[in-house]
Amino acid sequence: MEEEIKETLIQEPNAAHKAGFVNIVGNPNVGKSTLMNDLVGERISIITSKAQTTRHRIMGIVNTPEYQIVYSDTPGVLKPKYKLQESMLEFSEGALTDADILLYVTDVVEDPEKNKDFLDRVAKETVPVLLVINKIDLLKGDGELEALVDQWHKRLPNAEIFPTSATEHFNIDNLKNRIVELLPVNPPFFGKDALTDKPARFFVTEIIREKLLLNYDKEIPYSTEVLVEKFEEKENAIHIMSVIYVERDSQKGIIIGKGGEKIKKVGIEARQDIEQFFGKKVFLEIFVKVEKDWRNRENKLRAFGYIE
Repeated sequence: MEEEIKETLIQEPNAAHKAGFVNIVGNPNVGKSTLMNDLVGERISIITSKAQTTRHRIMGIVNTPEYQIVYSDTPGVLKPKYKLQESMLEFSEGALTDADILLYVTDVVEDPEKNKDFLDRVAKETVPVLLVINKIDLLKGDGELEALVDQWHKRLPNAEIFPTSATEHFNIDNLKNRIVELLPVNPPFFGKDALTDKPARFFVTEIIREKLLLNYDKEIPYSTEVLVEKFEEKENAIHIMSVIYVERDSQKGIIIGKGGEKIKKVGIEARQDIEQFFGKKVFLEIFVKVEKDWRNRENKLRAFGYIE
């Protein structure tokens, strides 16, 4: 009897611990990554004004003694044009199958019927769905917001609606509180000191890829992939050797720029962000190689982590 009482006392503090997977889905360029970073409190996902910046499913983990929230940022839902986008869509669709709470993110300008098939699947979800109408700071009057809320309520009648502005941090705390309320009782899925499921190399590739998106126009950044071939960390410094892959010789010339000027700018900006991310001095080497039609080659997509 005494042993049973002791066992109960040991287990009781953990019995009410909450943990769950909160998956963020939606169309491209509605602010999913900005929302993810705000919810996690760390810069986990790439943020640019360009669509389709997120290619992988990226987890950000929030820990307190009482709960663990595992957020997942996913690529924007789109109709695939090549194998890379097929893999990106699989990440988004996979987020519908293993969520404890689903965050469907839209904004104040997109058509509610965009990617109707995906939205129909969201409407059938049995887990709690929180509909986030982002970028409400762009609205001019209260009447516009009321009309949007009414429109979305008809489209997703079972969803709870949260008008937000992730860039202004408006209504984010209320969204966080509701997520915590809805979390199921579970032990933590990851160590309590974990911030993400991704290795350090992944964030180096994402930072470099972000600089490509910011420094090049049109199709060029979407035709690139970054691979870290060497990540050697010492006590006070990190030595990184990375490769930017492009699909054509002409793209290689554009990435490098006249006299190497463009790639030098990318390297400087990336190194500064990597140093800030890791809190250490960084020595960064970047090379550019041609890998023809890599976005449609299954072996290359597997090597780059898009296919398991």
